[in-house]
Amino acid sequence: GRATPTTGPARRARRDDEQATCYSPGAMAVDESRREWPGASLARVPYWVYQDEGNYRAELRRIFEGPTWSYVCLESDVEKPGDYRTTFVGEMPVIVVRGAQGALHAFENRCAHRGALIALDDGGNTGGHFQCVYHAWSYDLEGSLTGIAFEKGSNGRGGMPASFCKADHGPRKLRTAALNGLVFASLSPDAPPLEAYLGDEVLGRVRRVLRRPLRVVGRFVQALPNNWKLYVENVKDTYHASLLHAFFGTFRITRLTQGGGVLVSPDGGHHASTTIARADDARSTAYRDQGIRSEKERYRLADPSLLDAVDEFGDGIQLQILTVFPGFVLQQISNCLAVRQVLPKGPSAVGLHWSYLGFPEDTDETRRRRLKQSNLVGPAGYVSMEDGCVGG
Repeated sequence: GRATPTTGPARRARRDDEQATCYSPGAMAVDESRREWPGASLARVPYWVYQDEGNYRAELRRIFEGPTWSYVCLESDVEKPGDYRTTFVGEMPVIVVRGAQGALHAFENRCAHRGALIALDDGGNTGGHFQCVYHAWSYDLEGSLTGIAFEKGSNGRGGMPASFCKADHGPRKLRTAALNGLVFASLSPDAPPLEAYLGDEVLGRVRRVLRRPLRVVGRFVQALPNNWKLYVENVKDTYHASLLHAFFGTFRITRLTQGGGVLVSPDGGHHASTTIARADDARSTAYRDQGIRSEKERYRLADPSLLDAVDEFGDGIQLQILTVFPGFVLQQISNCLAVRQVLPKGPSAVGLHWSYLGFPEDTDETRRRRLKQSNLVGPAGYVSMEDGCVGG
């Protein structure tokens, strides 16, 4: 229940009766008579929480547009002035751009005139300004309206009224914060500073992995046919990892018989789980003894070097999965590093944006190892292809 709109950092959210600002097509609304919570416990979440259109719209408003921080891009995506990246916060399209003086800016990717997208590409360098292709309204790198085509009219006719003030018109602006190569954004002035939002323990786990400048190894987008909360909850669910994923159980990457643990932030919104190998687990038959399908005695790898891992962080942790509410995941599985951005696309669909990572000083051998191990995850990964099925 931690990902529901009434728990975690979202409990500081705005009132339910505020005007929704995001349009969202999707499933038919659940009958009001069914919108009941089963008793006083948060341990049982009713199905309508994942299906109801009205509840989904409230989540967009109260969570993604509320006092939370959403991951939007990597700092390496926007290194130089004018570099930008387009993304979403909830369903709201957003531009993240490096300003002329080096500051990071984020604003809604909607022209103030007719709501058309200001930037159409995934990213690039826009120079000193953006210009909407529809009617050529222009914006500076902070998202402020600076130019209107034929603002004074043409041949003495038309144009904007003399009282029109550009400063009063423009896309919504977001706060930005950078942390260890990650960029987060928030629409709310009430969100606490990012480091305080994360808390010391989760912050330490982020810095454990992202301790150096980052280099993107590869990217892709995965479409999942389920509510966004199901995926977020799945990532936090350590119970399923070695029971659903035969690869994890068989090749002993993470098992309930190994060491490690789970930490959860005091507000319940963020978490980090870790696995540490134990020598006695190499001989454990606990899964086979219970007839659990996820340990396959006859499974073998055609290329066993896939599992050749190096303890690059020096602490014996072979797997760490970390989440930041509402939709960010940081992954370390052996030497495969990645961030995942969870983007809701209606009550019954979610876009999962993956960025595989390395470090600029990686050797050729390390880069090959990371690329090979990237086959563990993703829509056809040895491990996580099952995650795309169970929520459908």
